[in-house]
Amino acid sequence: MLKRYNNKKNISGTLIKKAREDRGMSKVKLSQLLDTYGIYINTDELLRIEKNQVLVKDFELVAIASILDIDLNNLKNYLED
Repeated sequence: MLKRYNNKKNISGTLIKKAREDRGMSKVKLSQLLDTYGIYINTDELLRIEKNQVLVKDFELVAIASILDIDLNNLKNYLED
């Protein structure tokens, strides 16, 4: 069984990409900051997350949201789109 929603493996990628770009942060910098949380996501995987092509674990999402100051309540808007 494929785990997808509207043919996407995650709904957070679009929000992550927008927040990262709004802050002028590169994928390299985000990857480095995630390392400080003990979460190792390379830039290729970040690209796939942002393109909604890979599942995001809950602890990864919380760390990314913390770094990028994302309000996770905004994710519900992506379910409604």
